[in-house]
Amino acid sequence: MDAPDPMLPRRYRVTRALPEIEGVATVELSPVDGAPTAFRPGQFNMLYAFGVGEIPVSISGDARHPERLTHTTRDVGAVSAAIVALKEGDMLGLRGPFGSAWPVEAAKGHHAVFVAGGLGLAPLRPAIYHVLNNRADYAGLTIVYGARSPDDLLYGAELRDWKSRLDTTVEVTVDHAKPGWTGRVGVVTTVLGRALADVDPASVAAFLCGPDIMMRFSVQTLEALGVSQAQCWVSLERSMKCAIGFCGHCQFGGDFVCKDGPVFRHDAVAARSAVKEL
Repeated sequence: MDAPDPMLPRRYRVTRALPEIEGVATVELSPVDGAPTAFRPGQFNMLYAFGVGEIPVSISGDARHPERLTHTTRDVGAVSAAIVALKEGDMLGLRGPFGSAWPVEAAKGHHAVFVAGGLGLAPLRPAIYHVLNNRADYAGLTIVYGARSPDDLLYGAELRDWKSRLDTTVEVTVDHAKPGWTGRVGVVTTVLGRALADVDPASVAAFLCGPDIMMRFSVQTLEALGVSQAQCWVSLERSMKCAIGFCGHCQFGGDFVCKDGPVFRHDAVAARSAVKEL
């Protein structure tokens, strides 16, 4: 049997559309043909808004439920605006999944550390689900999440649920507080050191996703704590267009982010990440 054409979208129906924060929404999709789409945490799909175009969006749901694909998207252009505006029952085209994954299996036995900034929590969420669903396989779980303001925090109810667990450490911080905010104020790196103060650095497997500057300084903070770059993985979602390396928009040195990433071990890309406009 021939493999499916990776350039041919399948039709999916929106089974749930959930506004998250201003300009950001989560949609759950089910395949019209009924065949589930298995994926690994960290992979992405190409979402096609009919008559508008397509964009790459990380899968942000639980890999245990491939029959229900979840994507969280910010309205930053014509296609993303069309996706954010979708309602239950609407149709969407989908290609995928594509790309590399967070090494959650290789991290078994380690203290899993997730560092997210802004919308970067969405690509990390499937890996967080995996660790939570298999919590006994990991020595520890720490989630550090930062956003510009309390109004920019994703998945508020889930954050509260995760924080209530006795086997999980969750630290949430914002750059700028507002009346009524009683949580931490400051950049992620100010919280990260405190959160891992009593953690053996040799046991850490760190997964980071967010703005480039946040990831760069977070890795530096981890290194200062004794965590090597080889223990850190980052997601470099940027400029992806076709998902299969044809268009060249996401070429990153000798790699294509869509094919060889978006998840990379940090020591493999650290030198290139420091080069402007690469």
